Amino acid sequence: MNVAEPSVPDTDTERLERLLAYERSLYLRGLTRIAGVDEAGMGPLAGPVVAAAVVLPMDRGIMGADDSKKLTARRREALSAEIRGVAIAWSIGIASAREVDRWNIRVAGLVAMRRALLALDPVPEHVLVDARAVPDLPWPQEQRIQADAHWHAVACASILAKVHRDRLMRRLDARYPSYGFARHKGYGTPEHLTALREHGPCPAHRRTFQWRDSADAQHALAPRKESER
Repeated sequence: MNVAEPSVPDTDTERLERLLAYERSLYLRGLTRIAGVDEAGMGPLAGPVVAAAVVLPMDRGIMGADDSKKLTARRREALSAEIRGVAIAWSIGIASAREVDRWNIRVAGLVAMRRALLALDPVPEHVLVDARAVPDLPWPQEQRIQADAHWHAVACASILAKVHRDRLMRRLDARYPSYGFARHKGYGTPEHLTALREHGPCPAHRRTFQWRDSADAQHALAPRKESER
């Protein structure tokens, strides 16, 4: 009988080599400025969508880079500082909560990524994108599902985007302290839904998102106080 060997998680070195493999094949084709782009904040009920684009030197990999969702907040902060320190170029693009409402979340995410890419200086020669094509770019681009787990530049971009958005949500928390933005970053946690039920939306909320139904459902499921029975 064959017994499957248990999988062994990548070491940081193995993960880095795996992430860099495709970009190295592009360097062999003569490309030197490869941009990765990714966004953060597609799912929350509040706050902007934030995208980051980054071009790294050919000979420099960021040890520990990975899909930002797999990293702790402290690790993301440290890696973000390293990425910004060594990058040939990096930039941030933002689509506000009002723009999310105006266009829809899918379009807003694409707009944020396009803004980030167009702000790069020097400009890239080739763009790697997570999941979907960014419209109206002047450079060739390639997409891959979960690119932040497979392509180094996109993993680095995902870290920059997540760190920047978290900082913006902490600023919104100081402006609108009733909602707990610093803790949940705008996602529909029980705490956030309860605050929405009690206070209604603030200017940072996405009015087209179905937060009201979620808040009502959360209220129905929550244990009631003696005075509410």
